[in-house]
Amino acid sequence: MAAVRDLLARKSGEVVTVTGSTTVLDASTLMVERGIGGVVVVEAGGLVGIFTERDVLRRVVAVRLDPAQTLVRDVMTAPVLTVTPETPLEECQATMTERRIRHLPVLCPTGLSGLVSSGDVLAYTVAERQATIQQLENYVYSVR
Repeated sequence: MAAVRDLLARKSGEVVTVTGSTTVLDASTLMVERGIGGVVVVEAGGLVGIFTERDVLRRVVAVRLDPAQTLVRDVMTAPVLTVTPETPLEECQATMTERRIRHLPVLCPTGLSGLVSSGDVLAYTVAERQATIQQLENYVYSVR
């Protein structure tokens, strides 16, 4: 059974973070530049929340707040659900589906170690299934 650590081993890139005092405009610009749907919010080295595209739409745009004046800490999602490197990917999928979320920060004893998105889980699952299909095809053709 695959776990978060297996997914993180294949994933490249760092976890993009901002502080609570970052403006929504700056955080959104960073997300666009990096092509990501969310950033982890940290204060004093610790995880305090997550800020996503959904937060921008629901908590800023829909209520007509000025993104240049609104701080991330005022509109982020907190507390945030987290997983550990040992969490099975099936559990991540179930959590994301049940809670209707797309991002899960990964915490280990030393702190934040990654971020898993629903797209990451899907890509990992598809790659694993393709590998299994290839192995089965190789076996079938080698037996003939």
